[in-house]
Order: sequence, then C-alpha cells, then structure tokens
Amino acid sequence: MSKEIPYKIYLEESEMPKQWYNVRADMKNKPAPLLNPGTHEPMTVEELSGVFCRELAEQELNDKDPYIDIPQEILDFYKMYRPSPLVRAYCLEKALGTPAKIYYKFEGNNTSGSHKLNSAIAQAYYAKKQGLKGVTTETGAGQWGTALSMACAYLGLDCKVYMVKVSYEQKPFRREVMRTYGADVTPSPSNTTNIGRKILEQFPGTTGSLGCAISEAVEVAVSSEGYRYVLGSVLSQVLLHQSVIGLETMAACDKYGIKPDTIIGCAGGGSNLGGLISPFMGRKLRGEADYEFIAVEPASCPSLTRGKYAYDFCDTGMVCPLAKMYTLGSGFIPSANHAGGLRYHGMSSVVSQLYDDKLITARSVEQTSVFEAAEQFARVEGILPAPESSHAIRVAIDEALKCKETGEEKTILFGLTGTGYFDMVAYQKYNDHEMSDYIPSDEEIAKSLANLPKF
Repeated sequence: MSKEIPYKIYLEESEMPKQWYNVRADMKNKPAPLLNPGTHEPMTVEELSGVFCRELAEQELNDKDPYIDIPQEILDFYKMYRPSPLVRAYCLEKALGTPAKIYYKFEGNNTSGSHKLNSAIAQAYYAKKQGLKGVTTETGAGQWGTALSMACAYLGLDCKVYMVKVSYEQKPFRREVMRTYGADVTPSPSNTTNIGRKILEQFPGTTGSLGCAISEAVEVAVSSEGYRYVLGSVLSQVLLHQSVIGLETMAACDKYGIKPDTIIGCAGGGSNLGGLISPFMGRKLRGEADYEFIAVEPASCPSLTRGKYAYDFCDTGMVCPLAKMYTLGSGFIPSANHAGGLRYHGMSSVVSQLYDDKLITARSVEQTSVFEAAEQFARVEGILPAPESSHAIRVAIDEALKCKETGEEKTILFGLTGTGYFDMVAYQKYNDHEMSDYIPSDEEIAKSLANLPKF
C-alpha cells in the first residue's frame, strides 16, 4: 500500500544501499571489451593496472557480479551528504498546467555541487588503499575536478587536475574551489606535457576538449611514480559507483508506491544517466517492470544521435584503450558551449550498448532552449540548476507539456545532477541574448569520423 507522499523524500540511514549495482551482469548483450591500443586485444587487469588502481581495474572488467559491496569507509563518507532527496516538482507541475507528476533526484547537496562525489571518494579510497601518493584527472565543467579535490583532501592524497581550457577561463571560481582543496589545476591543452604541446601545435588557439585533457592526465599518471589516473565518467567502474543514485531513487519510489513511466537524464559520458537508470534498467532487463529511458545530449556534441557505434580512442592523444561506443571521433573538438560536462566525443560503453539494443532513446537539444528551461525551473522550484542537468529539465518539461495536450497522467522522473552557481557566465550570456546555438555540420562530423581507428 502506498503512503502519503511528502514534498521531499529522504530515506533513513538504515535504508541506504550497502552495495553498488552492476547493470552489466543483467545485460544479455554485454558491452564490448576495452582493447589494448597496441595489440587490439582485450585489456587485462594487469594492463589496466598500469593506468588505474588495481581494484578499480577489476571493477572495470567485471560484467558478472550484479552487486559489489561498498567499503565501510566509503559508506561513512556518503553519510555526510547522502541520502539525497527525491523531490516532487509540484510548483513546476502547476506552472506547466500538466496532469503529469514530475519528480527529480537532486544530487547538488554537497560542496562539489554535483553527483560526481559518489565516484570521486570511491576512486580516491582505492588509490589510498593501494598506497599511492596521488592521482591525476581531467575535468570539463569542473564538477568532477572539484569532487576529486575534496575526496583527495579528505584522504590526504595529491591531486593533479587538467581542466578543459574553455571551462578554466569561463569558471575561475570553480577552479579556485579545487585549489582551496589542495589540487594543482592546469588548463588543457598545456605546455606541461608532450601530448599537450603536440595538440597545441596541431590546433593553435584551441579551447580544448575532454579528450585532450584525458590524454594529458594519463601521460602524467603513467610517467609519475606513485600516481594513477582516475576518470569521472564514461568508464564502467564510474557507472557502478553512481548506481547509488538509482538505488536510492528506486528505494524511495518503492517505499511510497511511485511508479515512473519515463526516466530522463543528461548524457555526456554517461555517469549521471547510467547511475540513475541502472537499477531500473535491471528490472526491465529481468522482465520485472517496464520504463521509457531518455538520454539528453547537447546538439553541439551529439554522440548518440549523430555519432557512429565503433571502436575509438577515449582520448585525443590516442594513448588510452579503445572502447566500442557511440562516438564523434576522438579528434572531435566541440564548440565552446556552456555545458562543459557534456562536451565529450563519446559515450559510455554500457550506455552505448543499451542504446544500440534500443533499450534507451536519445534526444539532442540546443543550449538556448536548455537555458530557457533552466530559468523556468529556477523561478518555480527554487534551485539554480547546472547547465548539464538542464538538458534533462528541458526534455522533462517537453514531456510534461505533451501530457497537457493529451491529458495523459504520466509519472516523469529526471536526474538533477547539481547546481549552477559556478555557471553564472553562462546565465549572463543567455540573459544578455549573447548565447548562440552551434550545431556541427554533417561534413564536420564525417571528417572527424573518417579518422576512426581501422583494424
């Protein structure tokens, strides 16, 4: 029997998940394996351990175990900001005049301002457990870099962050939060690495990309004793850690008899979307329930809707393993849009496989319509959303308006990945009518895809 549903639903501490959920275990078609860039053979734990912490390498290749225990130290850290609330968007429903019920899972209740801390603390914990000195990483919008800086400060690890140059310049205060937590932050591409110098020579004046920043961070990790590389999205291990979002959401829904019809998430590399939908997808794959899943990506970087499903490098410098994913090509440099966290050329292998199996649909949206939805949401729900999250808000509003037209009383659930208080330059551009919508041409995408690895 369903209970009276409060405005904000919080689980009790005893109801928080004690295990991460690995959706790969329930997938009939498993994601294709990572390949060694030199031999084109599937990567082994030993090979991956040269770049990642060993336990994370094991998680990366594990597609058999449906549940993996969360270490107590990580559970204790989670308690500082978890469980996060599942919120009924009553005010938005009223403003739209829709019969639809709208819920959002809000992940912004921590200093990093986003969901990224869920995986940052896990990856930092395994690095500390392995006895490492520090870690290197990249960051786009800055949420991941901030989260990792916090986690490393908590555990006493050194943290080196390569931040995509356009975001480094657009978001100086996000950069300063990282430095406050002790991180060394470098704009990418930079002159501090061989790969960075090569990219700058090939693309002078470039604003950078996540693919560039990944290459630099990996180079520093493999050439520095006592360091390993960590990544905030795309990898299967990250989706595993982020499954706490979906597990909490599903537990809250079950507790109050809420049955989502449509579940929506923004999609850059796949961490937020994958984390939110994984437990629900598990039910769908096991035949226990059915849901519609929608991935929302920027029209300026449309890997799912206009990319190709193929093996590609995860980085611009072509030093990382090859992953089979929906990709625009590792050399694709997206326009300097204001959703920095969604500017990755490819998509998680897990999300890509689910999309290719038609278990997920995808939409691309233009950034002016995204910020229109963001401001509408902020004015009625009282939270200033991150530009990345606002892609999901855009489509949630669109779906709710469809219900208004048809009279369908659908239940819509979306992920609100974080807050936008470090994104005020973007909001200023929108309010001053200086924001434009750039959509890459078919020719641009074809030119990039022509350089996909051939083997």
